[in-house]
Amino acid sequence: MTYLEEYKEGNKFSGIYLCKSKQILKTKAGKTYYSLILQDKTGVIDGKVWELNAGIAEFDSMDFIMTDGTVTSFQGARQVNINRIRKAGEGEYDPKEYIPASKYDIEEMYAELKGIIATIKEPHLKQLTEECFINDKEFVKEFKIHSAAKSVHHGFIGGLLQHTLAVTKMCVFLADNYPILDRDLLVTAAIFHDIGKVSELSDFPANDYTDDGQLLGHIFIGAELIGNKVRQISGFPPVLATELRHCILAHHGELEYGSPKKPAIAEAMALNFADNTDAKLETMTEIYDKANPTTEWLGFNRFVDSNIRQSSGSAAKRR
Repeated sequence: MTYLEEYKEGNKFSGIYLCKSKQILKTKAGKTYYSLILQDKTGVIDGKVWELNAGIAEFDSMDFIMTDGTVTSFQGARQVNINRIRKAGEGEYDPKEYIPASKYDIEEMYAELKGIIATIKEPHLKQLTEECFINDKEFVKEFKIHSAAKSVHHGFIGGLLQHTLAVTKMCVFLADNYPILDRDLLVTAAIFHDIGKVSELSDFPANDYTDDGQLLGHIFIGAELIGNKVRQISGFPPVLATELRHCILAHHGELEYGSPKKPAIAEAMALNFADNTDAKLETMTEIYDKANPTTEWLGFNRFVDSNIRQSSGSAAKRR
């Protein structure tokens, strides 16, 4: 099969892909069309079905569909104009080819995270972290393969581990350079900050919000999980437990971004900076990956709230 990342503008587009989403929309002239997101293990691409004729068979989101069309470009990003679709039959595709995964080795990332856990000196924080991220084999198995988002950033197998490791490494750097920070508290908070996403998002290929995710959200779920865990550890200092949970509750930084509390201690502020940095830079990475290597403007992106383009050096490296 031809993977989505291989297509260039002007290429003929043909193959079986997962229809991640399907929207039925209307043009300004009132004409009905389909807006699709197609997915394979290398990523996603926007698709448009402008002509709903006999060549477009019935299909729904989360179906595997055989497609024919042409790769075009819209606002600097690749797009597919599709003229034929049919549902693929069982045996025509391998589901593993359609699940996006981290470009980094999962076991190597997990080993690096365990190495950082080994540096935690405060005994209660160390016990808490080891209980969840080393001793709980079922949780570890789920954590290593889970995504960190439905979309936006790290929405792939291993995405949660990749994001957690990146945030934790940034927090290690911050703690090493700003003496006011409690390193053990900050590092522990970084490792735990998105733990609620294991319950917030379902497994692939759906990778969609669960009922708990919709009704509670990963921030509350994570803070509650930590509260339950610390009560099982004898002698866990109550103030330390509250500070850790505050870091989780405040890690989005602002109330309008979903945090129930704004950062009130330096460790919560540092965690917010690290989390936001990795989320934004991964978002830019994924935008660049979908675009042609160009210094032309790629259009406005609501997730970074800016009209964006690649720097000349970045585009040159990707050619």
